[in-house]
Amino acid sequence: MSTGSGAASAPAPNPHDTPTAPDTPRRTSSMFSSLRVRNYRLFFLGQVVSNIGTWMQRIAQDWLVLSLTGSAAAVGITTALQFLPMLLFGLYGGVLVDRLRKRPTLLVTQTAMALTSLALAALTLTDRVEVWHIYVAAFALGLATVVDNPARQSFVSELVGPGHLQNAVSLNSANFQSARLVGPAVAGLLITGVGTGWAFLLNGLSFVAPLTGLLMMRARELHTVERAPRGKGQLREGLRYVAGRPDLLWPIVLIGFIGTFAFNFPVYLSAFADDVFHGGAGAYSMFNTLMAVGSLIGALLAARRGTARLRLLVLAALAFGALEIVAAGAPTLWMFALLMVPIGLFAMTVNVTTNTSIQMSTDPAVRGRVMALYMMVFLGGAPVGAPIVGWVTDTYGARVGLAVGGAIAMAAAAVIGLILARVGGLRLSVGWRNGHPRVRFVPRERQKALVPAV
Repeated sequence: MSTGSGAASAPAPNPHDTPTAPDTPRRTSSMFSSLRVRNYRLFFLGQVVSNIGTWMQRIAQDWLVLSLTGSAAAVGITTALQFLPMLLFGLYGGVLVDRLRKRPTLLVTQTAMALTSLALAALTLTDRVEVWHIYVAAFALGLATVVDNPARQSFVSELVGPGHLQNAVSLNSANFQSARLVGPAVAGLLITGVGTGWAFLLNGLSFVAPLTGLLMMRARELHTVERAPRGKGQLREGLRYVAGRPDLLWPIVLIGFIGTFAFNFPVYLSAFADDVFHGGAGAYSMFNTLMAVGSLIGALLAARRGTARLRLLVLAALAFGALEIVAAGAPTLWMFALLMVPIGLFAMTVNVTTNTSIQMSTDPAVRGRVMALYMMVFLGGAPVGAPIVGWVTDTYGARVGLAVGGAIAMAAAAVIGLILARVGGLRLSVGWRNGHPRVRFVPRERQKALVPAV
């Protein structure tokens, strides 16, 4: 297996087609093509086990906090503590990732996360756990994620190279969504059968799989990526890099708006389950399961596609926002529930397309910093927007809250789509073809040619 430099940067990007280096191999359209790469196959299989454990811990952690305190606010504090390190230190984590080798870095972060889960398991199984222990564990897990998340995101390009990157990112998302279908169900059985401590224990042990996969990889088959030398001003350098690249900046801005106002599904779905349809926990669970099914389909379809176009990102964001508005007016529980599948599909399309286009367009030397900024905006948006979304939902009702979130997603997609079109030298062309209206973006020179001479 040949090694390469990874995805090259694109100094003059086309905002509608992901830039590709001249020596980049043609991307394959096979749904599972990246699994032919041995190193990625080891990575993928390790993540299958670890992601199931992660979902188990999420459910068990929230349930344990609720059982210890009886307070939903305490559950919110736990979630906030887990995301706080990413908001505070996410960009610095990206600087570290660009300086360090990815595989040894992941061995350290994954080990730290395993030890955190095992410590929480020991406290819970011995009946010594207190709520502040969970707060500390959540914050410690968040600190490890500051480095682990951008390292895992950028390590994928070293595993598969640019030719399989779109497919590998999509399969990672499918992997996570598959675990979302299995992990909560297993956690529910463990909690009711033997207690939350066993869920923490199994999650801690699940890290053996990715650690083993990392150790079994062949270093000579990794695609070499230039590491950033240690120096001052590297954080500012990463921010300037993104600010000077519209094909990176505007997708990150778009995912920021969508993540902050439209991806707050715990707020929306719980309100619809209880206040609108009076279906309780069963309805809430069904909504989440159907959305996970849609997300899995979206991830697999993304894996089938050979490219990641920003045009697709804008269209998927528009469709996602429109579907949220339609769902806000759904008259019955079953109609609302069925809409969760396409909503999950387009939400995943937005997520995967943004992730892939950013990775493919970024110079490998700054990829860690760029992905850290992307993850900080994406993951940090929901906790910031949750109080706003919650206030709108409590004050005006769940239907208005969801409709507002969808409208913001559509407005952001429309505005940023026009900005990207203008940056790419495109204009809106409105005309007729074969008796039907036709609306599309065309190069400005072609637009002028379409205007008849007076």
